[in-house]
Amino acid sequence: MKAKKLSLLSSILIALAAVLVGLSLFFPWWQMIFFAPQYPEGLNIIVYPNKLEGEIDIVNGLNHYIGMENFSEENFPELAYLSFLVIGLAAITLLTAILRKKSVLYGLIGLFIIGGGLGVWDLTRALRKFGTNLSPTAPIKIDPFVPPLLGHNTVANFVTESVLGYGSYLLITAFILLMIPLWKDRTR
Repeated sequence: MKAKKLSLLSSILIALAAVLVGLSLFFPWWQMIFFAPQYPEGLNIIVYPNKLEGEIDIVNGLNHYIGMENFSEENFPELAYLSFLVIGLAAITLLTAILRKKSVLYGLIGLFIIGGGLGVWDLTRALRKFGTNLSPTAPIKIDPFVPPLLGHNTVANFVTESVLGYGSYLLITAFILLMIPLWKDRTR
């Protein structure tokens, strides 16, 4: 027996998910804020899918004292191609909405899970590299550390807060929108 197509409402939800994936390109995905007595307003490293923003020069100047490598777009080659992957994911999501096949939706959800997992792994790897490869000739000696993916950490007199950006919330919302048709059309 041939499986019925996903409902029109499910197709609309999937298309909305495609729009959210595309919109995520214009918002930060992740942010680290550094607070210290001399910087009560905080210093930011803001990560978009294609660039870094924030007070990166100041953070790099301070990190020099503990022997940490500079944060720069050159140190994150993913920023050169991540936007293209996101555009591709949005296109595949829109194609899934047009085809309205549950099997294609399962594949798309798998892509979201794999992509999200790889993204978390890559960011964790980068944070570990930056926090544990400290120069032995640094003026200030501290124990190696791993900045948190999410949450807070204290190094010397700096408290860091790592948070998701609006772009990540758009992607999470898109993923939830993809899950709704699985429940809604479970008998189809």
